[in-house]
Amino acid sequence: MKKLSASNIDVRKVNRNRIYRLIHSSGTISRPEIAKRLTMSLPTVLLNMKSLLEQGLVEETGSLQSTGGRKAAIISIVHDTRHAVGIDITRNRIVGTLVDLAGKVCARTEASADFAPSSAYVEKVGKLLDTMLEDSCIAPDRLVGAGISIPGVLSADGSVLTTSHVLKTQNYSFHELDARIGLPCTHVNDANAAGIAEMWSVGPDRHFVYLSLSNSVGGALVWDGNPRLGDNRRSSEIGHMTLVPDGKKCYCGKKGCLDAYCAATTLSRLSRGDIGRFFTQLKQGDAKVVEAWNAYLDWLAIAVNSLRMIFDYDVVIGGYIGAYIDEYLGDLRRRAACRNTFNDSGEYITACRHKTEASAVGAALMQIEKFIDSI
Repeated sequence: MKKLSASNIDVRKVNRNRIYRLIHSSGTISRPEIAKRLTMSLPTVLLNMKSLLEQGLVEETGSLQSTGGRKAAIISIVHDTRHAVGIDITRNRIVGTLVDLAGKVCARTEASADFAPSSAYVEKVGKLLDTMLEDSCIAPDRLVGAGISIPGVLSADGSVLTTSHVLKTQNYSFHELDARIGLPCTHVNDANAAGIAEMWSVGPDRHFVYLSLSNSVGGALVWDGNPRLGDNRRSSEIGHMTLVPDGKKCYCGKKGCLDAYCAATTLSRLSRGDIGRFFTQLKQGDAKVVEAWNAYLDWLAIAVNSLRMIFDYDVVIGGYIGAYIDEYLGDLRRRAACRNTFNDSGEYITACRHKTEASAVGAALMQIEKFIDSI
């Protein structure tokens, strides 16, 4: 039997991957439509489809209405054939998710736990995930890996958290944590992970700035389907832009950072630390809360307009505030538009699609993307 050359094997893999990605993005599609949209011969499509069907990655889910000949089968991906774990580590909580090939969250768990660079903390993370996976009944060979989201700056190879003001730690190695998880692991800044989750929802062709407004302020510049990390892997540290020279003290030690004015804690401290309760009080017309919200929107409008002036991209409001911002987008857009030099529209400001666990989901999707690349 004649052996295929390396170049022929590479071409087959590229074609198979293109076909799978088209099915993935389309939801449902027929073989003739695949050939047409990829400008690929039908025999090539049939050969690669045979491989994908045999691997259980796609399935026939029906047939199109006949136009006189044989009915064309409808093809869909098998979403639950593989899963990835996503872990979001914050100052005092651990969130775990299980995500399928379509990006759907199939399971979620969380626990209170103060971060510490210790074996005891690693064991808390491990037990939390063990319980989630046992309850989900997912076979180990169906897990493609785990993504770990964490606030701070990572080393170039992603194996070390070099600096985290939020977690008050430096040069934290993920080696022990990865070993306890027992899966191939990737590591990512929390805001970049949330940006990845948003990108999966809106499509890889859209460029945007993701502004994460949680208990700390972060961001991600998503361009061509990936966060742009910068020369020192500190791109989009939006929370540490100087908003007010010599203003309020930030947790990083500097004064006047955006974080000191737009972190969710500046609001939740008025509602016993509960941001949901803050928005309930806002709807009820609590005078102190309304005053704080108006001041918050003014500061946020300045920041958002600055991002628009720098990048000229849409700005997505995410994080804890992003879960509640829809109702107040009109007001924020008007305030930002008043500061815009070039037009009077604030329609470029949108609310995030993932209202909860965005960072954990985005971290898991990094492993899903790796798996799809391997098809």
